[in-house]
Amino acid sequence: MARRDDEARRVYSSSDGDLRRARDPALKARLEGDGRVRVRRETSGRRGKAVTTVAGVPVDDAALKALAGRLKKRCGVGGAVKDGIVEIQGDHRDLVVELLRAEGFDVVLAGG
Repeated sequence: MARRDDEARRVYSSSDGDLRRARDPALKARLEGDGRVRVRRETSGRRGKAVTTVAGVPVDDAALKALAGRLKKRCGVGGAVKDGIVEIQGDHRDLVVELLRAEGFDVVLAGG
């Protein structure tokens, strides 16, 4: 019985960190990903307007928002971060790939 009580009161794990805070499983999966950042051009659901999406960036939410800000500023357009995916208005794949590679990410062009 004592063993169960010890496990119930455990507050830190060397693999997961502080167990008192709730973990977002999507964030953990994104951080562990395959290490490749995928850049693609999408138009579906946007009335034919092109959007450059960046997925698979292995950083936390705050760093992802900062990265999105730098990309938007460099491309001179708007955009958003939704569900761990950066959306940049317009077709800016080449510029986004160049900027991400300069920051040290392994980038691939995905899709057609």
